[in-house]
Amino acid sequence: MKQITNSSLPLEGRRAVITGAANGIGAEVSRLFAENGAHLVVSDRNATQLALVAAQCREFGVEVVECVADVGYREGAQAPVDACIEKFGGIDILINNAGMLTQAHCVELTQEMWDEMLRVDLTSVFVASQRALPHMIAQQWGRIINIASQLGIKGAAQMCHYAAAKAGVIGFTKSLALEVGKDNVLVNAVAPGPIDTALTAGVSQSWKDAKAKELPLGRFGTIEEVAPVVLLLASDPGGNLFLGQTLGPNSGDVMP
Repeated sequence: MKQITNSSLPLEGRRAVITGAANGIGAEVSRLFAENGAHLVVSDRNATQLALVAAQCREFGVEVVECVADVGYREGAQAPVDACIEKFGGIDILINNAGMLTQAHCVELTQEMWDEMLRVDLTSVFVASQRALPHMIAQQWGRIINIASQLGIKGAAQMCHYAAAKAGVIGFTKSLALEVGKDNVLVNAVAPGPIDTALTAGVSQSWKDAKAKELPLGRFGTIEEVAPVVLLLASDPGGNLFLGQTLGPNSGDVMP
């Protein structure tokens, strides 16, 4: 598929992969990208919910491929990138959004919990990015946007494994940006604060209530407030000067 640029839609004709697209931020980013003209590969483990999101995206007249895959495994992290290249002849935008969130005191963390968290939330970002990079470098245009968390900056009790993984995402983002910026491949991160999504279902209500009281805005964010930040970084010219940055729609929880 030939790339189309200079359209009234900021992503017109761009080929984008979005992981973790069945719910939450990933679903909203998928819908917003489709509305703005991008052809999509949407990926998730939840085939039923993914099909619903894909159908919503197709209503905007773009092509959408569903890729049922688990990014916690190498083949699953590579699969949506491969599907994009096979269907659309290349890849322009990669949104590494898939992730998990659990809660435990450090002394109670098992090795299995630690390994799973890093595999899903960090290693998958590396695997998918490595798969997409040769194609982006060859065409001298690409955007990789990694969904991190403000907890990767400030940490959180009972979330050592999650904060460590997200801190790794931020460090990976900066380092990769330094490597490939010269190739016009712009790598950035979005580190949302607490957001009302299914991801937070595994966190206790007492933790969420206490967290909301800490926030200068006094509330969690919504997916509709995060997705436009991702769109900005993916768009041309809106995202053209962002490189190695971590944008923080976080209700004031972190002020770098």
